[in-house]
Amino acid sequence: MQRDRFFTLLLLMAILMAMSSGSYAQLKTRGIAFGIGGGAPLGNMEEGLDSQTGGPMVAGFFRHPIIGPLEGQITGTGLGKMKGNDDYYETQIITADYRLLLRLINTNPFSLYAFGGGGGLYYDVTNTPVGRQDATLDNQTWVAYAPVGGGFQIALSRAISLDISGAYNFAFSDNLELISEAKDDGFVTGMAGLVFTRKGGNIDSDGDGLTNSEEKQLGTDPKNADSDGDGLTDGEEFRQHRTNPLKADSDDDGIPDAAEIRDHGTNPLKVDSDEDGLTDSEEIDQYGTNPLKKDSDGDRISDKDEINISKTDPNNPDMDDDGIDDGQEVVTYKTDPNNPDTDGDGLTDKDEVVTHKTNPLESDSDQGTVSDGDEVARGTNPLNAADDIILDVEEVGAKIILDGITFASGKADITPNSEFILNKAYNTLEAYPDMQVEIQGYTDNVGSRAVNLRLSQRRADAVRLWLVRKGIDPGRIVSRGYGPDNPIDSNSNKDGRARNRRIEFVRIK
Repeated sequence: MQRDRFFTLLLLMAILMAMSSGSYAQLKTRGIAFGIGGGAPLGNMEEGLDSQTGGPMVAGFFRHPIIGPLEGQITGTGLGKMKGNDDYYETQIITADYRLLLRLINTNPFSLYAFGGGGGLYYDVTNTPVGRQDATLDNQTWVAYAPVGGGFQIALSRAISLDISGAYNFAFSDNLELISEAKDDGFVTGMAGLVFTRKGGNIDSDGDGLTNSEEKQLGTDPKNADSDGDGLTDGEEFRQHRTNPLKADSDDDGIPDAAEIRDHGTNPLKVDSDEDGLTDSEEIDQYGTNPLKKDSDGDRISDKDEINISKTDPNNPDMDDDGIDDGQEVVTYKTDPNNPDTDGDGLTDKDEVVTHKTNPLESDSDQGTVSDGDEVARGTNPLNAADDIILDVEEVGAKIILDGITFASGKADITPNSEFILNKAYNTLEAYPDMQVEIQGYTDNVGSRAVNLRLSQRRADAVRLWLVRKGIDPGRIVSRGYGPDNPIDSNSNKDGRARNRRIEFVRIK
C-alpha cells in the first residue's frame, strides 16, 4: 500500500535525523530563504510508472530554520502535467505543502539534505482512459498528499545557491486518472532551481559556524574561518571552547589554543591547567612534565617543589636510586633525595631505614664511636653502643696485645682496672661468633724459667675463665703460657720487663 510505504519513509527520516551531524554551516538556512525552480512530474498510476512526462511545472518555496540541522519549507507548485503512455490519460496538478528538511551533510559549499512533509494536491483530469473511467468520480478536486525525497545545494555566491531535488509524492487518492482499483496513485518529481538568501548577518560566508552578524559583533573576519590562525575555527572557539577567536593563545601560556585542546588536552583558558605552580608551557616545553598532573612522577612532591625546592627530577620518583622515593625522603625521613647515603656512613638511606632500622641522618646511630656502616660490615649491632669497642683481629693469625690487663705481683689475680680491655676482648668474640682464639701469657726473665712458665699459664687461664664466665663458649678459647719466651722488649730495664709481662689475643680461626 502507498500509505505503508509513506510511513516507512517517515521512519527512515526520523532515524536519519537522529544520526545527523551537528556540523551545519554555509548552506544552513539561518534566516528566511526563498527559491524558484522548475521540473516535471512522472505519474505512477494503475498501469505503473509512466515512461513520459506530460509537461513542465514551476515551483516556489520559502525555508526557515527550526533547530540544528532541521529546517521547515513551505512549497507550492503549479501547472504540472502528467501524461500516461500512449496518451492513456492526462492530468494537470497544483500542490501546496509544508516539509521538514534535514541537513545530512553540510560543508562549504555543498549540502545534502532529505525531506518529508504533507499538504494538498489539486488535480484536473483533462483526458481520461477510454472505457475505464469511473463516471461517479470527480475529475477536479483537492486531495491530501505527502512528498518524501532529498536533494543537494551548491553555493554559487554568498547569497545564491543551486538546488536540485527529487521526490516521490504519495497521493492519498486512487482517482488521479479517474480509475479506482484500490491502489493509491502517486507521482515522481524532479526539480532544479535557485535559492536566494538575504545578504547580511544570517549567512556564514566562511563556513566557520558563525553568522556574518555574529562575526561582526565579535570582530572576527567573516571571510576567514580561523581569524587568529590557531587551528580552531572561529565557531569552535566561540561556541564550543569559549576561547578568544581573535587571539591564538587565549590564556597567554605560550601554547596555541588548538595545540592545548587537540595535542595536550590542557585548558586553553588556564595558564596552569593542573594548578601545580608551573605554566602549561613550562611543563610541556621546558621540563617535559605532565601539565594535567600536579605530581608527574607520583612521588608525592609537586612538580614545582621538585624543581624549585628539592632540586629533584619531577619525572623520576627516586632521584638518587636509593630505593626510597623522593617524597618519602623529603617528607618522612628528611633525608637528601639527591644523595643515596645522606649521613655518609656507607649504608644507603633505604638500608638504614628498612633493613637496619638505623638513623639515616646520623652516621653512628648508637653513638658508640663506630659508624653504622663499619658496624654492619664487621657484624656488630649499629644500635648497640656496647659492642662498638672491639679488637681489630679480622684475619686468622692476627695478634693483639691486651694492653691494660694487669695482675697482682707474682700472682694470677686480675686487677679491677683490667675490666675495660677484657670487655673489649669479650665484645670481639661476641661480634664474631665463629672466631676462635688463643690467650697467650708471657712473663719477663726474672726468676726461674719453670716458675715463669707456670705463672704465665695461670694468668692466661685466668683471662680465659673471665671470658667464659661472661658467656663465651669455652670451646672457642684456648690458653697457653709461654713464660719469658718471645720478648717484645729488653729485659735489662724496668720498662722493658714490664712490656714483656703481657697477655696476647691471637685469632686461630
